Amino acid sequence: MRKVIFACALITGFTSAALADEQGIASYYQNPHFGGLIAAHRTLPFGTQVKILNLDNGRSAVVKIVDRGPFIRGRIIDVSLAAASALGFRQSGTARVRIEKI
Repeated sequence: MRKVIFACALITGFTSAALADEQGIASYYQNPHFGGLIAAHRTLPFGTQVKILNLDNGRSAVVKIVDRGPFIRGRIIDVSLAAASALGFRQSGTARVRIEKI
């Protein structure tokens, strides 16, 4: 039993560390049920807050995960229109970002 608990703790630790810092492409989307600084991520639990740093211009924003996505290959997060504006990539549609779990 101790081995099982230890293995679960180890896996949880490695998973948290892997999600602590993720880099890739962000895009934006509209969610009709939520507003404000929100985002969609494939694996992070709903309610998780993450800091997103736009690597192209240095702007950052804290968003709350409320949805699943993105569903386009190569993208790691979809943010709301408000978050895209705060991050300075609403005009271009996508940006290179780093996600830090808070």
